[in-house]
Amino acid sequence: MILTEQKKMKVRLLISSLLVFAIIIIAIFAVHITPHDPYKTDLTQALLSPCREFPFGTDHLGRCVFSRILSGTPLSVFSALAVVFTVATVGTVIGVISGYIGGAGDAIIMRITMIFQAFPYFLLAVAVAGMLGIGLINGMISLIAVFWTTYARLGRSLILGIKNENYIKAAKMCGAKSRHIIFKYMIPNIASPILVTAALDVSAIILSMAGLSFLGLGAQRPTAEWGAMMSEARNYLQTAPWTVIAPGMALFLVVICFNLLGDNLRGFLDRRVTGN
Repeated sequence: MILTEQKKMKVRLLISSLLVFAIIIIAIFAVHITPHDPYKTDLTQALLSPCREFPFGTDHLGRCVFSRILSGTPLSVFSALAVVFTVATVGTVIGVISGYIGGAGDAIIMRITMIFQAFPYFLLAVAVAGMLGIGLINGMISLIAVFWTTYARLGRSLILGIKNENYIKAAKMCGAKSRHIIFKYMIPNIASPILVTAALDVSAIILSMAGLSFLGLGAQRPTAEWGAMMSEARNYLQTAPWTVIAPGMALFLVVICFNLLGDNLRGFLDRRVTGN
């Protein structure tokens, strides 16, 4: 029975990994597989309903919605992956250093972290993006400023659990430098929960990026970004609902795939640790 459950977990992890891999492949080759120019306007074909030539219809400027969704895939996915990589790296290093040094330094870092976490994360991201100015890069910076705290607290708590282990004490007794201990012995031993958290955060950051773009603080028109597309088409929701539903469904499916990967990865790693 245990073996069967392990096989099921591996199959679920494999399927979710393949789905995410397929999304990344689409994002890489999006420019080459779009059936129409995503930025070409043709008012004679404005607001056409879905048909064979335009599977998801056209928007108010006659642009192919399907082509724009494909064109927006690398922007939505890779910008989120870049943010996740940055916050996971920076936040984890800050948390590890905080937990390792302890004392006043640890207290100061954690107080700063608590200040950032005292605000709803999306409202804080909106405030930071508003101060920095509109644009995709500034939107990414605003999310980095918000999400690093999760990894700082997680990294610190994990380090506090292993900093007194015998192999850490042995490394110190052998004269190993703190930097060597942190990056060779500590971080590799806490990588699994960090990786799971990062996989789960991709979907949250994709949604946040789309939210900022929808509010006009992220990617700007006429950029084919899913949140910006929904914002641009919201006035046509009743007359041409496909212009909003199509990018919304793309966002929904990508978020679901990354959530499934994170959940299955967490279950797989938990079973490896517990041996069940």
